[in-house]
Amino acid sequence: MIYLDNSATTKPFPEVIESYTAVAANYFGNPSSLHRIGMEAEKLLIQARAQIAALLDVKESEIYFTSGGTEGNNMALKGISRRFKSRGQHIITTSIEHDSIMKVMEQLEQDGFSVTYLPVNEDGIVSVEDIKKHIQSDTILVSIMHVNNETGAIQPIEAIGKLLNEYPKIYFHVDGVQAIGKTPLSLEDYHIDLYTMSAHKFHGLKGNGILFAKDGINISPLLAGGGQERNVRSGTENVAGAVATAKALRMQLDNYKNQFGKMLEQNKFIRDQLESMDNVVVHSPVNSVPHIINFSASGIKAEVLIHALEEKGIFLSTTSACSSKTNTVSKTLLAMGVPENIAESSFRISLAYDNELKDIREAMSVLKETINWLRGVMNR
Repeated sequence: MIYLDNSATTKPFPEVIESYTAVAANYFGNPSSLHRIGMEAEKLLIQARAQIAALLDVKESEIYFTSGGTEGNNMALKGISRRFKSRGQHIITTSIEHDSIMKVMEQLEQDGFSVTYLPVNEDGIVSVEDIKKHIQSDTILVSIMHVNNETGAIQPIEAIGKLLNEYPKIYFHVDGVQAIGKTPLSLEDYHIDLYTMSAHKFHGLKGNGILFAKDGINISPLLAGGGQERNVRSGTENVAGAVATAKALRMQLDNYKNQFGKMLEQNKFIRDQLESMDNVVVHSPVNSVPHIINFSASGIKAEVLIHALEEKGIFLSTTSACSSKTNTVSKTLLAMGVPENIAESSFRISLAYDNELKDIREAMSVLKETINWLRGVMNR
């Protein structure tokens, strides 16, 4: 098996599973309990929070544990909007955000907010000047994804943060689900107020995530209950998940430091192979993150190629995993100006640091053979 769908989810590190199992079995207490078993669990939760804060170079009080990217994005957008509704009801985002942003925006519009959806250029990049031009006196929030989940395009987060730093009443949220451990990040230097992460995108476990929220930002909670996570996210904490997430993040950042060059080499090989094929177009910009390569194979039906490759042990995807079963054409590619007939034959190869070049070579050889075979069958 050669797995190339790591933007959908990554295989958990074995050490992460071991940590989760050990904590779940031996430290099962409720961290809110006052007795020794509860306090032991609470101690591990505190340690996990401190480890994550240290890895991200932020304060422990700025780390909130969530169930993943969707919850983190909902917490940030709804939390800011509802808390500061009296200050203003205008939000800025882009037309290529993940559904966990877009669907929330639709809900907020139904609640009376107005949302500006900015376009992107042919590389899928939003203009900083465009953001500045659309800021209004009642703008309270700007939400921009760090790395596009379909193309790997990197948004100018640092420049946007610098711009918004001149508007202290506007909060800056970044969906960093596809970015963490794949591209540089400084939450402080980029002037980011809220940043969403999902553990299963960096070899952690599904159902776990992190929301960074800068100290002093009093977001309105989604859930009412026991007041855990400093009254922002009620519900008994997933201690084993938090410990596993901290370990996965540390290992992922180590890989970013030590294995990034290997991934760049694999990205270049894949690009060269794709660009050498007839009627194949690479959509990911050259300066995108190396772990995502989006391309179209003209005339090939997406599902047909995916299943043909699956039979040969190669696993890749069409668009994002969350949208792949809806049979809709990629809104991101359409926003980049890709014609619909090209966009509907698009695919995504997404790498992890544990992929090896020999496997990539084999996968690309099989991909090339399969595309040629399918075109031959269709032209009979």
